[in-house]
Amino acid sequence: MTLSTPLLVAAPLLAGLMGPALLGAAPAPRQDDGLVTTPVPTLERTRVVEHVAARTAAEQQRVLAYWTPQRMAQALPIDLLGLVTDGRRLLRGLPGGAALTRTTRHLIGAPAFPRAVASKLPMPSHQLGHQVDRQLSRQPAARPEANTIGARWITGGAVTRTTGRVFMTVGGADFVCSASTVTSANRDVVVTAGHCVKDGVGQWAANWTFVPGYGAGGEHPYGRYAARRMFVAERWSRAADDNYDVAMVALATSGGTHVADAVGTQEIAFNAPRGGQAFGFGYPADPPYNGGQLVYCAGRLRDDPHGQTRDQGLGCDMTAGSSGGPWMTGFDADTGKGTITSLSSFKYSDDPRTMYGPYLGEAAKTLFDTAQRA
Repeated sequence: MTLSTPLLVAAPLLAGLMGPALLGAAPAPRQDDGLVTTPVPTLERTRVVEHVAARTAAEQQRVLAYWTPQRMAQALPIDLLGLVTDGRRLLRGLPGGAALTRTTRHLIGAPAFPRAVASKLPMPSHQLGHQVDRQLSRQPAARPEANTIGARWITGGAVTRTTGRVFMTVGGADFVCSASTVTSANRDVVVTAGHCVKDGVGQWAANWTFVPGYGAGGEHPYGRYAARRMFVAERWSRAADDNYDVAMVALATSGGTHVADAVGTQEIAFNAPRGGQAFGFGYPADPPYNGGQLVYCAGRLRDDPHGQTRDQGLGCDMTAGSSGGPWMTGFDADTGKGTITSLSSFKYSDDPRTMYGPYLGEAAKTLFDTAQRA
């Protein structure tokens, strides 16, 4: 796996971005290289970059038909270590069955930073070493643990329905991620990682499909939902800035049913207090996991020790496939509900037992507001 050096973030992080708030109505969207770029009035001067996915019912049906049981099974990222990027796009000729979460990115012009070399989620299997045997033999606790770096979620509750697997195609190869439904005006929005929707400055994902409550045998008990519109921050689309590794996706209905009506939703919060206890969920697919079970991590959040991002870290050994899975604070294990305040994004290569997730600030709020009106 090729590793990358993340951009060293200056202090303060928003220097050069802050300025007077834009007043009045936002300018009309403009067409830019086939993308709709919408200026919005926020302190971060955030621009939302939109991609229209499956617009019509026929296109949506084509996407769902693409994901045969065989293709979904082959999208698992087990033992596929050759997926890297050249810094701007996914390399051509990749085999199907890899995971988008295993991409790495070179941020051009980043300074050398020996102990802060980062891989885009997560560490390949051969770097887990002795953790494999330990994890395979671990028995899930009867009750959720307040501190765990990874265990099967067997307690049930809403999180088993609102969290799901994402299947997508980029550059002719099929990939997997995780995502969660969120409470929204249109009842169609899911939140995931930016790199699970668009490869940074590279391509948008095609055939994007959300499968809530995914089962170990490929079951989709609550339906499958094709993406109709996707939204990322311009800072992700133009620079693959880890601080903006967030995406909102507006889904089409499944059999005429909105995803929120089928599975329920989790609340989402922006500009929340930092730190505190969090539970992270996802569908890791690299060994020792197999992508067929919902896994969770739990513990206290802490700041990026390298000071290169505003992201917070959570002790977690989930592997590829868990990117985009929700992190919740105020999580109630009895109901399986909480408030999403981050999501799985990346790991540093010298610390495979800590996952990092972006802080959901004004940029993420703007994405959400735009998506729930879509």
